Amino acid sequence: MLRVHSYESMGTYDGPGLRLVVFLQGCNFRCLYCANPDTIDAKGESKETPIDEIARMAMSQRPFFGKKGGVTFSGGEPTFQAKELIPMVKRLKELGIHICIDTNGSIWNEHVEELLGLVDLVLLDVKQFNPSKHLTLTERSNTQTLKIAEWLEKNGTPFWMRYVLVPGISNAEEDIRALGEHFKDYRMIQRLEILPYHTLGVHKYEAMGKEYKLQGVKENTPAQLDEAKALFEEYFDCVYIN
Repeated sequence: MLRVHSYESMGTYDGPGLRLVVFLQGCNFRCLYCANPDTIDAKGESKETPIDEIARMAMSQRPFFGKKGGVTFSGGEPTFQAKELIPMVKRLKELGIHICIDTNGSIWNEHVEELLGLVDLVLLDVKQFNPSKHLTLTERSNTQTLKIAEWLEKNGTPFWMRYVLVPGISNAEEDIRALGEHFKDYRMIQRLEILPYHTLGVHKYEAMGKEYKLQGVKENTPAQLDEAKALFEEYFDCVYIN
């Protein structure tokens, strides 16, 4: 059984092609800009869902996946439920469905290791390369995230690196260059995605009676996005603005 928060059909932003995106409940990060604060609490509003139900949903949408699409497990943080996800992923693989997992890379145990060895593609969210800024942004260290990137590289597991560009928090040239220098020789990075900062989840904070701590931070200008893209392109040949 998986604790599922919600689904998105025909998703185009969470992996290649058209995808069924399964948002799982529970997350250990506390990102200041989190767009899904209602998925953080492991005991939050979610439905205990058998893997057969998700497999049937995936098969019903399979004709739309084409050659590139498939299923993406997101959240929340899907590795929160790594043990329960393993039989789910095995079932979908038996059905010939492409699997992505969208993770912050902060959880590591034998179940996470097995899970990452099963999926076709990892979407690795690197929130900030600078350790102290990452701690401020997420209330957690980025040490394990960098270790998982290293594990993916060593084990030949393809991944897309995702970087949310928040004005004043993660768009400093020095931070982008530090990330570029660290990862520039990684061969398993198939794509580096710049995710523009947005405020689409602010209404959720209001509904939950919580304070949105980035009040006043404006969305990226086209110039900011172009500048970041140009910086990343000095290190990678696969940079996209999502």
